[in-house]
Amino acid sequence: MNKNIETRTIRAIQYGCGKMGSLIMKYLNEKGVEIVGAIDNNPVLIGQDIGDLMGLNQKLGLTVHSHPEEVFAANPADVCIVAINGLLTEIYPLLTIPLKYGVNTITTCSEAVFPWTTSPEFAKRLDELAKKNYCTLTASGYQDIFWGHLISNLAGGSQKINVLEGTTNYNLEEYGISMAKSYGVDFNIDEFNKKIGQNNLLPSPIWNAAEWLAARLGWTVKNINQKLVPIIAEQPTLSSLLNKTISAGNCLGLTVTINLETNEGPIIQLQHRGQVGSAGQLNISEWTIKGEFTTKLRLEQESTIKTACATIVNRVPEVMMAKPGYITTNNWPGASYRERPLSSYLPLK
Repeated sequence: MNKNIETRTIRAIQYGCGKMGSLIMKYLNEKGVEIVGAIDNNPVLIGQDIGDLMGLNQKLGLTVHSHPEEVFAANPADVCIVAINGLLTEIYPLLTIPLKYGVNTITTCSEAVFPWTTSPEFAKRLDELAKKNYCTLTASGYQDIFWGHLISNLAGGSQKINVLEGTTNYNLEEYGISMAKSYGVDFNIDEFNKKIGQNNLLPSPIWNAAEWLAARLGWTVKNINQKLVPIIAEQPTLSSLLNKTISAGNCLGLTVTINLETNEGPIIQLQHRGQVGSAGQLNISEWTIKGEFTTKLRLEQESTIKTACATIVNRVPEVMMAKPGYITTNNWPGASYRERPLSSYLPLK
């Protein structure tokens, strides 16, 4: 699909139809986007009508398929949303498929937010493939605004910054099981240390967000390190996501601490906590900018997954209008609210 923008309905393919993907499809549908393909490898989802997954009171006549090449070959699309958890190296083969067909793509992958130092070779290949087929790849989600543009805008009110501190708390009950497992949910201590705790060199959800922030603020990275610590259940704890009770002594999730030193002097210190067993609790973020004076921000949100999905959907017109290549959102303005059908934000051909 080339970059000639027409005044017609936007056609989208959803790649990954779990909890987050289903919500993205619902939001796309509400903003006038025609979903022409849905892909997942989960046997429970394959064959289901997307209307059912979206929670509509009607079937839409489009079912989830397990063969992405067939879906893309048979259904020309303007944009693809890839809502699959994993490192960039793990989802790289998936991202090449929409790009090969010239489809503008937004991924929810946390590392893809700013992969230029953690997976530079894979990022370069994706950039070249997108340019070759005249389409755009980017990554968006919660961090796009609430670990990124919101904080860089807040920093714009500072004369001098010495330290930028941020803490975030996620309620993992909102998300899918694969994300919960990536946080070590229901692991015992030995499992956590073996599968997660020893992987301090693999980027966590906020590693790349910290590098995004540094790049946006004009800083270069001198050193970055992280620490991964399990959150241990002190008593048996019910998880509605896993539909089971997690035994005392097992993990409810983890806390990640990032320390980023810049060559220019300022330091970015981030802490991210994600766990199950906290259904109904608010997600809280707190930011402090220390310099010539101190600025503080506290943000309370009912849902981070809904915010993430809305941000991705609101980015659709921008990814369709952007120049070809792999473009991370630190190079774009902040996301905008879209009241009207998304196609109305595209320029006339």
